[in-house]
Amino acid sequence: MVSGYEKALPVMALLLAMVLWGSSFVALKYSFQEMHPLAVIFGRMVVASLCFLPFLRSFTRMGVRRHHIFPLVAMCLCEPCLYFLFESAALVHTAASQAAMITTMLPLMVALAAGLVFGERVSVRTVSGFVVAVAGAVWLSLAGGASGQAPNPALGNFFEFLAMVCATAYTILMKQLSKTFHPFLLTGLQAFSGALFFAPALLLPKVRAVADLPVGGLLAVLYLGTVVSVGAYGLYNFGISRLPASQAAAFVNLIPVFSILLGFLILGERMTPWQLCACALVFFGVLLSQDSGTREVA
Repeated sequence: MVSGYEKALPVMALLLAMVLWGSSFVALKYSFQEMHPLAVIFGRMVVASLCFLPFLRSFTRMGVRRHHIFPLVAMCLCEPCLYFLFESAALVHTAASQAAMITTMLPLMVALAAGLVFGERVSVRTVSGFVVAVAGAVWLSLAGGASGQAPNPALGNFFEFLAMVCATAYTILMKQLSKTFHPFLLTGLQAFSGALFFAPALLLPKVRAVADLPVGGLLAVLYLGTVVSVGAYGLYNFGISRLPASQAAAFVNLIPVFSILLGFLILGERMTPWQLCACALVFFGVLLSQDSGTREVA
């Protein structure tokens, strides 16, 4: 018999993960003003990897078999590797609040992917909601002109959409792998693989040396590596392991709420009335897509 607390635990974990992820857009945007984006991502992955070093022995006992290698590599390649490449490019060109709004399409994309991969029934309502949300995201990109915080919002929002494609594949793979491996260990593998993937970035001429890094940027990297990469991902992976993938992904819709608020308070970002209307259209598309008759990933 599952207690009420055990049922609520993954929900609470996902809620906290969304708060932390909402803050990550603001932290990334701030750190990119202080440091080269690739240096930020590499530092974030190194800090996260250091947090998992005390549990290194557990990783050697995961019991990985040959048939596990491809999905594990694919999961890590999708996120954090390609995901962070696209997201860092996005935040160079668009505002943190706009990038966070694009994440609202992730639940719809996960539902569609689950239909293709797992044979779930995807209703016309879900597809219609996805189309409306995409239209809102395109409108959001075109409604705002270039500014200091968003020099090329259309390009930046497109990169964020590509990041969501990677996040969709990651969510499906993570759901499957969590049936065999503990979510904590999968989170650690993501950190180690991300550090290895972004290490060559230090050889690029434009990436600053460690000695030149500002204190503010280092604090942002420390926050991203510990609180977000370890905390948020660990909480999200735990939630995915206990709930249907499409249900867990629906919590992503809360990210823009926290990101827009923090972007306004910390970065001084503003959104035009037309962009606010576009945000409302995205949310309407998300709500439209919620079909209780759609079977979820178990």
